[in-house]
Amino acid sequence: MTLVNSESVQQGPNGAGKGAGAGAGEVERNAAFDLADLTSLRNLLRGGSVVDWHRLYFADREQVDRFLRINEIDPSSPEDVARLEDLRERAVEYLERHLGFHVSEDVATRVPARDLLLVASQKGKRRAHACVVLKVMHVLQHLAAGELATRLTVSADQIFQFVEDKVLRTVEEMKGAGCQIVGFEWSRKEEDSLITKLLAKRDSLVAHVYDKLRFRMITRTEDEIVFVLREILHRLVPFNYVIPGESQNDIVDLQAFIDRQPYLRGLTPELFDLSDTTPGKRSPPVNEFSGPSYRVVNFVGDLPVRIDKRLGLSPNDPLFADTGAVVFVLTEFQIVDVQTSQTNEQGENNHERYKERQASRVRSRLMHGMQEDDNGGPAVGLIGRQDGDLGHD
Repeated sequence: MTLVNSESVQQGPNGAGKGAGAGAGEVERNAAFDLADLTSLRNLLRGGSVVDWHRLYFADREQVDRFLRINEIDPSSPEDVARLEDLRERAVEYLERHLGFHVSEDVATRVPARDLLLVASQKGKRRAHACVVLKVMHVLQHLAAGELATRLTVSADQIFQFVEDKVLRTVEEMKGAGCQIVGFEWSRKEEDSLITKLLAKRDSLVAHVYDKLRFRMITRTEDEIVFVLREILHRLVPFNYVIPGESQNDIVDLQAFIDRQPYLRGLTPELFDLSDTTPGKRSPPVNEFSGPSYRVVNFVGDLPVRIDKRLGLSPNDPLFADTGAVVFVLTEFQIVDVQTSQTNEQGENNHERYKERQASRVRSRLMHGMQEDDNGGPAVGLIGRQDGDLGHD
């Protein structure tokens, strides 16, 4: 489905590229970025994993609570606070029993589990302990959500609808907050497209198809992409559930964005403190069927969805007793600016050319080794027969 503003077919008053003017409002927006924003953006654009981080970057409890809410954990809910405490207890038990760690008493029991995010952001010996516990809590929450998904009587179609509702509402909030999103569309991959993609992929596993549910945003300018990504991380996709190794960034130069802002330049040393300890210099995923000059910011998030509210159930329902009430849905996001979007539809970058190349690969793989039939004669002419159209989602 597509929702596109009429202005999306026109360039804005400052053009569709960089340098859209830096008035007082723009300076104020730039100054609103903090170290937590930059580290989250860097992780999203590089496709890193928070399991490799050795510290967090929360400045106060307000930031912590916003982060918890993005993860569908309500810090004002006694049930959700108890859920955090249970995750912390299980994480500490695992670390001490299975790995032989000795977690400090403060981190293991005394500090509220909610405040471990602040401890992990501060200097001192407790930071390392808090980081280790939080990493295990992160994994435990994900595993529990997977277990909950197997117990639900809700169809995948209904859960996809929950995600669509959540994203649509968030995009409207982002536009209301000043994000220049001039085009927006979303889609679910149909069965024919799934079959084609799996036949084309070398690892033909359905679990590795991340774009069953896809959202695409078009911004007025290239620079605006950074602000849109920041709002996505503030409102929708927790940075800790960006899928590692699945990000592609051909547009945003984060270092150049930082260098243009005197306030942000001062944060650079701390931002790149992670460079030596995280495997961020990975090669971006390459889609062999894309055109040679195709450009996009693309990432996959495991989007948390609060199920109890959607189903009209209490968080105390026995269904959620040992798992919590959150499930995750793999969701792909594509973000481009107007000018790049137009370029992406020209020549070899065109979507129809992409589909043609993909279908050609599928035909080639299916026919591999079938040079002759069993009687030594020529192979059956399957390639010339196309009863269905493989070239469309």
